[in-house]
Amino acid sequence: MDITRELIFKRLGDVKYDRFLFYLMGPYKSFNLNYILSEEEREQISIEELPGPLRRLFQNTAEINEAQAFLRRIQGKLRTDPGVNAFLALDVDVDTDDIDAVTQSIEYTRHSNATAFVVPYLGHNFGVGEEAGSVLETLSETHTERLVFVHEADVTSAMIQSAPVRWDLRIETYESEEELVDTLRRFAAGIMHRERRGDLNQLD
Repeated sequence: MDITRELIFKRLGDVKYDRFLFYLMGPYKSFNLNYILSEEEREQISIEELPGPLRRLFQNTAEINEAQAFLRRIQGKLRTDPGVNAFLALDVDVDTDDIDAVTQSIEYTRHSNATAFVVPYLGHNFGVGEEAGSVLETLSETHTERLVFVHEADVTSAMIQSAPVRWDLRIETYESEEELVDTLRRFAAGIMHRERRGDLNQLD
């Protein structure tokens, strides 16, 4: 199976600017320290005495899908206003047995007008960083201007620090969901404007 713009369009719903594909990458699960600590290690920690941000890392496992719900809220807001065709990899529904996840992300980025790597504090972000690195290594010469890396203010990593130098990648931070949505709306509007002016090639 080949991933094409037309395949992506066929598998997404209609919006005002349905030819403007906005690929959203981010963790689908919230980070939970219970995943990586042994039972003995967990028993040695008094979770109630931890500061709030650390205590949240032991969140109830019923909440582990909050990261995906977070991405879905962002997606829905972008599809409503300004009405771009924001999508997650799950929406295109390509089986990873046919095409591995990293290759899918590269192809979704290649065929999208804009791509955002969204990195929340409580997300399982390692996989996102890996996929983002693969996308950037493959498409940095042709798609950097269509990419943005947006991380919650508390998130830091060596990759984030090196990305602007290595790939000339645009890095933004956010402290609230509303601020994140506003940043992504401005980014999409900027890409649209540059395409109309001819500063960026039309993908269709």
